Parts: sequence; structure tokens; C-alpha cells
Amino acid sequence: MSQVDNVLAALADPMRRRVLDLVAAQGPISASALAAELPVSRQAIVKHLAVLERAELVASARAGRENNFSVRSGALDATATWMASLASQWDQRLARLKRIAEA
Repeated sequence: MSQVDNVLAALADPMRRRVLDLVAAQGPISASALAAELPVSRQAIVKHLAVLERAELVASARAGRENNFSVRSGALDATATWMASLASQWDQRLARLKRIAEA
């Protein structure tokens, strides 16, 4: 599976998107702190964070007895670049179709 595939699969789940949003908004944060703000258990948060970490969207760092999670932007940047390229290809195709239709 490619990096873009991993990112899209990870972000397909609405709860994972909420978790990622909170990590982005609050900086390094523990699974316990995330669970306090979301309507799911700490164990569920840990599972979502594991998927996000495999997709390289978050990174964990040990802080005492807990792991704190922070956003990693590289995989998201690569996915955005892929999406922009795809959009550009569609724009070119539509412009070509418009020229043909107007001719």
C-alpha cells in the first residue's frame, strides 16, 4: 500500500479525523487527554492513534509514563500534492472538452 493509500484509509474514519484535528489543535497530547474530550474509550483512542501513526500522520514521544502524540505533516503534504496533481489533470481534460464543444 502506498503512503497516499495509507493516509486516505486512515482519514476515511470520521473519529480518526476528529482525533487528528485535536492532536493538531492541542499539540503534543496523550491518549488519556484525547479520551477525555471524545465520546469513546481510551482504548479506542489508542487504536485510532495506531492507525494514524502507521499512516505517518502522527508521531509519539514518551513523556514519563505516557506517550504524547503530535502531528507529522509529511504524509499529509504528499497526499495533498497527489490530490492537486489529480485535480490539475481533470482541469486539463475539462478545458480540452470545453474547447472541443465550443469549436
